[in-house]
Amino acid sequence: MNYDPTRSRWIPWVFVGGMMLVVVVNAVMVWFALSTFTGVSTPRAYDRGRTYNDVLAEAARQDALGWQSRVTLQGGIVSVEIRDPQNAPVHGELLGALHRPLNREAVPLHFQEYGPGRFTAEVVNLPAGQWEARLTLQGAAGRLDIRRRVVAR
Repeated sequence: MNYDPTRSRWIPWVFVGGMMLVVVVNAVMVWFALSTFTGVSTPRAYDRGRTYNDVLAEAARQDALGWQSRVTLQGGIVSVEIRDPQNAPVHGELLGALHRPLNREAVPLHFQEYGPGRFTAEVVNLPAGQWEARLTLQGAAGRLDIRRRVVAR
């Protein structure tokens, strides 16, 4: 049996090519990991996590108020209606903004109370897609934080 050394020269290059493929795939994955959404949607997430009991206490305080809110977005108008447990309107000052969940875009809202417990704000040239309304109502009986997802068409 004759052995031909030139016949198997390509075998080491298969291993080199395989390792290069692994390096290229890992480099692409690292690039995607660093250039896309970080996953952090709360500023100072670590500090907020350490004081999470305060967050739970605030949520319990707001639940005890029993206020209910409804947020809609239609035709460039954000409408908010807030009622107490007896279905009476809640008066106060409403502040907030629309936030894009992924790209940190924010559109401030300037609300006007057009009826008891009813507020509206106009938004101009709002890009289509999903938005999060982050609102705060300061009423006579307390404060209510509202977060609702709305869709602009």
